[in-house]
Amino acid sequence: MRAFLPTTRRLFALAVLTACTAVAAQTYPSKTIEWVVPYPAGGGTDVVARTLAESMGKLLGQPIIINNKPGAATNIGAEYVARAKADGYVLMSADTATLAANPSLYTKLGYSAEKDLAPVGLTVRFPMILVVNPQVPAKTLPEFLAWAKTQNAANYATPGPGSPHHLAAELFREKTGNHFTHVPYRGAAPAVQDVVAGQVPFMFVDTASGYQFVAAGKLRAIGVASPKRVKGFEDIPTLQEQGLKGFEAYAWQGLVVPAGTPKDVIAKLNAALLATMDGTAVKARLQTLGLESIPSSPEQMARYWADERTKWGQVIKASGIKLD
Repeated sequence: MRAFLPTTRRLFALAVLTACTAVAAQTYPSKTIEWVVPYPAGGGTDVVARTLAESMGKLLGQPIIINNKPGAATNIGAEYVARAKADGYVLMSADTATLAANPSLYTKLGYSAEKDLAPVGLTVRFPMILVVNPQVPAKTLPEFLAWAKTQNAANYATPGPGSPHHLAAELFREKTGNHFTHVPYRGAAPAVQDVVAGQVPFMFVDTASGYQFVAAGKLRAIGVASPKRVKGFEDIPTLQEQGLKGFEAYAWQGLVVPAGTPKDVIAKLNAALLATMDGTAVKARLQTLGLESIPSSPEQMARYWADERTKWGQVIKASGIKLD
């Protein structure tokens, strides 16, 4: 009898835990949800998060508040979420840097993307646009490359070291054989502002952060780094059609939660995310920003980020980039 009791207790405890988890999932959410954005307010990631959070909050019946935690190539936000309670009340916009690049850029990280974060679903891809300050005497890719050769490693801005914008520029450097000097900022908004002001001559900007400045003539678009022209930006030719074959770069992102979050809770979040992205108003807003919606299941997101980690890991290794 004594040998049987511990097993009985374990089974009873497991049954109670299972029942409690099921009840929690059924009542989820019952309070405000926190959505962490690992970049400053005003950038493309922030704009998308706020657009999606408003609609998702209505569907889930609870408000979703945005908490900007910028810095260290999204590592500050990622570490915060990795250590959060796995109950579905802390979400995060995780992107190319968080999930695909940082494991190769840093010798040591305060989080493991595979072990500490769980996918909810992909959201959008931001096509990258090569833009210049209007004072730069170039309107096409050949003209830009000719101008670059006259410069002494021209400066380019990025939202930060290891950001998708930085990696796109490194891939561009590798493909064109040019030399450039990296000028990192803390987020897309300040980087774009300095290119607009002429402090830095060019950058790769995502469509969400740069569209208003391109439309207003404050930035000149040289070409977009996608295979096809972007809806809403059809007048901007691709870099590929201007001769840069095989060049493709996006800033993509998805929604993640701390690992160990109940599958039923993740399923509810994924359902709300998919419904939100299928809404007419949200579709229109994302298209206005020049974004490509890439809704997915959690499993599809996991496979996507594994493929992207391989791709950008090779670029990082070839470029010799290390951030610690």
